[in-house]
Amino acid sequence: MRDVAQLAGVSHQTVSRVINAHPSIRDSTRQRVLDAMEQLRYRPNAAARALVTARSRTIGVLSTSAAALYGPVSSINAIQGQGREAGYYVAVTQLSDLSDEGIAAGIDHLLSQAVEGIIVIAPQDAVLRRVAAAAIGVPYVTLQGGAQVVTRELTVDQEAGARAATRHLIDLGHRRIVHVAGPLEWFEAQARVDGYLGELHSAGLPEPPVQRGDWSAESGYRAAMEFVGDPDVTAVFASNDQMALGVYHAAHERGRRIPDDLSVVGFDDIPEAAHFWPPLTTVLQDFTELGRRSVERLVAEIEGGEEPVPASILPELVVRGSTALAH
Repeated sequence: MRDVAQLAGVSHQTVSRVINAHPSIRDSTRQRVLDAMEQLRYRPNAAARALVTARSRTIGVLSTSAAALYGPVSSINAIQGQGREAGYYVAVTQLSDLSDEGIAAGIDHLLSQAVEGIIVIAPQDAVLRRVAAAAIGVPYVTLQGGAQVVTRELTVDQEAGARAATRHLIDLGHRRIVHVAGPLEWFEAQARVDGYLGELHSAGLPEPPVQRGDWSAESGYRAAMEFVGDPDVTAVFASNDQMALGVYHAAHERGRRIPDDLSVVGFDDIPEAAHFWPPLTTVLQDFTELGRRSVERLVAEIEGGEEPVPASILPELVVRGSTALAH
């Protein structure tokens, strides 16, 4: 820091204020210090700063094994990027054991790193109940949580997305529409079932039995093999794009052409969805915005700023080549 101060022509205290984002520093002075830091390749020592300031400037992320799925991965990437912009480090802990002891161990691991707040990406009811009951002692927010933690929740409106997907198929003239659901202990999966059934009910259409999957393409394939041979079924709404891919596979094996014989809609808009053949009609979730908002809200609570007003993010139907008018 003394070398930086000498090169920038400022005091040691001024360099310290720039590093700690003190508002009293003029922009021109701040830039001179930053330029000197870059020239000397100086990086502040986070551990030393934490000792002096009694702040770790670290946000913890508590995630289940679902972190391997597209949505959680996208949100974690966004959290890390937004955290850096806000001047925070991000520490991620993945829960492999969803027992009370396993969740407590995950929380303790983050707290041992002196995190100043926690973002929970665990969309299973059992996990969030345990987190809500735990004495965490630092601010936290949840992504895609449930009603019992709604005051701390940030979410995409899953039911609205499912309604849009189902309404699209109804508007194309389809009358027997099957839904391949995700595991119903997940809030998103249950909300999508509710939206699907609600839209069928509003249209006065029959409600076929909901097929169950586990988010994987294989489970979508197995579920679809139960109904794809039925010519009365002319449309499928799959609860995620991977299961929609499994539906494609089953339809191909049974000789049903997409979209001529069977229209298919997915959910999430994974990067590969546009490259399915035919390209998949799906529901876009803005996972990046969800991650960004979670950091914004958590930092506001940590630093005593004005917290943004919670608001669900509305998903968007992306129409591609996998849906067509019913024959």
